[in-house]
Amino acid sequence: MIGIISFIAFTAIVAIFAYMSTRSTDESTSDGYFLGGRSLGAVTIAGSLLLTNLSTEQIVGLNGAAYGEGILVMVWETLAALAMIVTAIWLLPRYLKGGIATVPTFLARRFDTMTKTMVSALFLSGYVVVLLPIVLYSGALAFITMFDLETLFGMDKTACLWVCVWAIGFIGSIYAIFGGLKAVAVSDLVNAVGLMIGGLMIPIFGLMTIGDGSIMDGLNVLTTSHPEKFNAIGGESSSVPFATIFTGMMLVQLFYWGTNQAIIQRALGASSLQEGQKGLILASFIKILGPLIVVLPGIIAFHIFQGALENGDEAYPALVKEVLPAPLLGFFAAVIFGAIMSSFNSALNSSVTLFGLDIYKEHFNKDATENQVVKAGKIFGIILAILAMFIAPFIANAPDGLFGYLQEVNGCYSIPILTIIVVGFATKYVPAIGAKVALWSGVVLYSISQFIFKPIMENKAVDALTASGVIDETSIKAAETAAYPHFLHVMAVLFVLNVMIMLVIGKLYPREESYEQHYTEDIDITPWSLVKPLGGVICAIVVGIYIYFS
Repeated sequence: MIGIISFIAFTAIVAIFAYMSTRSTDESTSDGYFLGGRSLGAVTIAGSLLLTNLSTEQIVGLNGAAYGEGILVMVWETLAALAMIVTAIWLLPRYLKGGIATVPTFLARRFDTMTKTMVSALFLSGYVVVLLPIVLYSGALAFITMFDLETLFGMDKTACLWVCVWAIGFIGSIYAIFGGLKAVAVSDLVNAVGLMIGGLMIPIFGLMTIGDGSIMDGLNVLTTSHPEKFNAIGGESSSVPFATIFTGMMLVQLFYWGTNQAIIQRALGASSLQEGQKGLILASFIKILGPLIVVLPGIIAFHIFQGALENGDEAYPALVKEVLPAPLLGFFAAVIFGAIMSSFNSALNSSVTLFGLDIYKEHFNKDATENQVVKAGKIFGIILAILAMFIAPFIANAPDGLFGYLQEVNGCYSIPILTIIVVGFATKYVPAIGAKVALWSGVVLYSISQFIFKPIMENKAVDALTASGVIDETSIKAAETAAYPHFLHVMAVLFVLNVMIMLVIGKLYPREESYEQHYTEDIDITPWSLVKPLGGVICAIVVGIYIYFS
C-alpha cells in the first residue's frame, strides 16, 4: 500500500508542477506550443535532454548488454558527451541564428521544400514504427517484470503487456499533445531529478548486497571476481568493437544529439544561445556519469545471478526486485514511469511539430493560422500515438538485445539525414537534387546491406560451421559476427559514399547562387565564453576514462 501511495504521489507532483509551470505560456502559437515560447533555461534543457534520452530502452537495454559484455557498452554513454559538445559549439549556433523550429526547416531553406518533406517523413516513419513502439514495449516489460503485474492483475503476460502499453501511451499522449514542449520539458526536469536519485539507488543497494552492507567491499568483490567485465576495449566479436568508435559510433551520436528532432528540439527552445550551450555542456558532463545507472547494474546482476538469466534484458528488472527495499518500490516505479513517459511524449511532441510545421502547413493548408497548425498537429499526434500503441505489443517477438536492435534499425534514416545536414552546412553550391539522391541512396543501400546481404552471409557462415560438426552457440555467434561488417562500420562507409555523391553532384550541377543562411534578430546568439574550455575538459575526462579501463 505504501508503494502504491508513493507512486501516485510522485506522479501527481510531476503533473501538477508541469501544469503550474506552463499556465503563462501562450500555446496557441507555434513558438509557444512547439518550442515552449523559446523560454527554456540551461537546467531545464539539460534535464529534459537527459530524460528524453534515458528511458527503459536505455536502462533495460544497456544494462542487459552490460550483463553479457561488461563495461565496454558504456561507449553509448561516454561518446554521447562528445557529440553534445560538437552540437553546442558547431550546430546549435547555426540553428538558432536561423531561428528554426525544426531541423527540416533548415533543409527547406538550404535545399528545397521537397527535401524537407522527405526528411520529415523519414523522421515520422522512424518514430511510429521503431522508436515510439519500442519505448512503450520496453517500458511495459520493465513494469511487468519488476512489479510482477501478471500476478497483481491476474492476467497472462500478453494481456498485461497490452494494458501497460496503452496506459503509458495514454498518459504520455496527454503531456505531449495537450501540454506542448514546455509541459514535456518541465516534467522531464522533475523526473530527471527522481531518476538520478532512483537510478543511483540500484547500484548502491546492489553493491551493498554483494559487500555485506559495504559499498566499497561490494565494488572490490565485483572487480576482482569479474575483471573481464571492466575492460572498455571491445574485440571484433563484441557488440561494439573498439574500432567502431572511430567509424560509425560518432556519426550515430552526432545524428542523435545534433540532428534528431526529438532531442535537439529542447535546445531549439532555449531563451538564448548561451542558455542552450550551457544546457548541452551540463548534460554532457552528467552523461559521463550515466554508466553508473545504465551499465554498472548489469554487471552487478551478472555477479548476483551468476550469469543464470537466459535473457540479458531481464537483468535490470530482476536486480531491482532482488536488492531494492520494498518501501522504495513505489517511488522507483514512479521514477521508471517518468523515464518511460519522457521518451514517449518527447518523440510524440516532436512528431506533432514535424507534421504541423513541415507537412500540414506546407502541403495541406499554406494559409493556415498558427492556431490551425497547432490543432492539426494535435490531431495527427493522437493518430500517431494510437498507431504506436497498437504496434508496441507485437515487438515481443523482436530479437534479444533490444538496445542494439534499436540502434541498427535506426541506421535506415539516421545516416542519410546526417549526411545532407552536414553537407548542407559545410557547402554553399550543392543543389537540392544532391540531397534527394543522398537520402534515397542512404536508405536503400543501408536497408539492402543489413536486411538482405547480412542475413545471407550470416546464414552461409552458420551452415558451413554446422556442416563441419560445430553446433555450440558461442561458435555460431562468433561465425555470424565475422561473416559481415559491423553495422556501425557500414554506416561510416555509406556516410562517406553519400557525401561523395553529393559533392560530385554539386560539382557537376551546382546551384546558380551561393547559399546564404538567414539570420534572425529574435534570439540572442551571443556564444557562451566557457563553452570551448569546458568542452575540452569533458573530452579529456572521456579519454582518461578509456585509458583507465583499457
